[in-house]
Amino acid sequence: MKAVRFHEYGDPSVLRYEDVEQPVPGAGEVRIRVAATSFNSVDGNIRGGFMQGPIPVVLPHTPGLDVAGTVDALGEGVDGIAVGDQVVGFLPMGKPGAAAQYVIAPAEILATAPKSVPLADAAALPLVGLTAWQALFDHGKLTAGQRVLINGAGGAVGGYAVQLAKGAEAHVIATASPRSSEAVTSAGADEVIDHTTTSVTAAVTEPVDVVLNLAPVDPAELAALVTLVRPGGVVVNTTVWMPAPSDQERGVRGIDLFVRSDADQLAKLVALVDRGELRVDVAERVPLAELPALHARAAEGAVHGKAIVVPSTV
Repeated sequence: MKAVRFHEYGDPSVLRYEDVEQPVPGAGEVRIRVAATSFNSVDGNIRGGFMQGPIPVVLPHTPGLDVAGTVDALGEGVDGIAVGDQVVGFLPMGKPGAAAQYVIAPAEILATAPKSVPLADAAALPLVGLTAWQALFDHGKLTAGQRVLINGAGGAVGGYAVQLAKGAEAHVIATASPRSSEAVTSAGADEVIDHTTTSVTAAVTEPVDVVLNLAPVDPAELAALVTLVRPGGVVVNTTVWMPAPSDQERGVRGIDLFVRSDADQLAKLVALVDRGELRVDVAERVPLAELPALHARAAEGAVHGKAIVVPSTV
């Protein structure tokens, strides 16, 4: 089969589109014929060698943490999944990924793919959708009527976070650049702050219950967001290289989010998609052979929105 792999850490030029042996599922695993994977910023960090502590991989390594595809082989002891099922999943971070025509996945991490969007497009959902869900509900404990500030709402996680928070009947304040403000508004934000021209701390005039930081801002700027949170509130931060600030005197907690795979939560996200309550946005569809060029564009800051990566048919 064809796959993209890197044999050493480095810049995007280390990625190679090459022939590799088709994998065989072990006990509790399934093999998936990949309809698509997606590009996530963490893919570039893993490839660059910056995540060797939290995410050790065996070289050569195939990137691609999201998968959407069709089950084509079952390992021993797999129940509840059949050959031919269309599935989505967030793959184990240290294992071979889905930038390939076939990938092995633990059966337990998979959910039935949404039926209301093309199968390949469903690859845009797992990692970023789970990040938004876990940030808002597992850690932020967001409930109806609360106020949430989503800092950096213009990216892929932000698009889901705005929709999920609005669906939970929260009041959503989002920061976005002019390029993405229309998308953030259409996702349901009640207020949109142009962070390129306006100080966020000056623009938010009433306390919020939850701050969700998705942006690689200056540490001082992140610390300032704590002042916007009411006593007993929370700051959830996804930029894990910069610890979440807190304010113990006022009981404001700071939580660093490291997303985890969760098939039950993913199934809930799929249900929202199929009910028309959660929109899956795909900015571009890139052939697998062009993944190295996609990594290069991402490194230059030239990838906007969610890109999915599509293998050629086998």
